[in-house]
Amino acid sequence: MFGVKSERELARFMGIAGGSASEVEYQLLLACDLNYIQDETYRELNQQVNEVKRMLNSFIQKLTA
Repeated sequence: MFGVKSERELARFMGIAGGSASEVEYQLLLACDLNYIQDETYRELNQQVNEVKRMLNSFIQKLTA
């Protein structure tokens, strides 16, 4: 399963991925504040990042249940 030895290890990696998604969320906000991207682009991408974070959290909960 993805080259990991256990579901616990996979859950840890998914937690790291969630942290990375939070970093992307911040970088999107910064890019919008600095006018590197338009507000509409920010909203669309931020919505996608939040969906990925929800999916990761759900997956982690299933792995650790």
